[in-house]
Amino acid sequence: MSTGVRLIRDDRLTRDVEYAYAAAVDAPARTIWLAGACPLDAQGATVAPGDYAEQTHQVMRNLVSALDAAGASLTDIVKTTVYVASSRQADLVTAWQVYREYMGAHDVPSTLLGVTVLGYVHQLVEVEAVAVIA
Repeated sequence: MSTGVRLIRDDRLTRDVEYAYAAAVDAPARTIWLAGACPLDAQGATVAPGDYAEQTHQVMRNLVSALDAAGASLTDIVKTTVYVASSRQADLVTAWQVYREYMGAHDVPSTLLGVTVLGYVHQLVEVEAVAVIA
């Protein structure tokens, strides 16, 4: 399957970032809005309390599953938001590094931010995404 996602960079902006500044898809296309992927196992329990990296692995596995159920893959994503329940930049970087492992060369526009709390008990990470299939 060929993705219709085109990642946009601009020479007037720094290239010292791990994401494209924009993404475009020419119409017609099917858009998929994904709920925030959470670090929950199949029984609904939060995995790896206190471990940002392991929770991010579970989040990304869950995101891949949700995309697959919608007939899409990580390379169909056009935008993500990565939420990390921490005020420590090191914790955000830990989650971001795991996220980047999964995204590989598909460095879509993304926002990484620290938040006070997330919805599930012991939850530290959540990734929200929009995907487009042209």
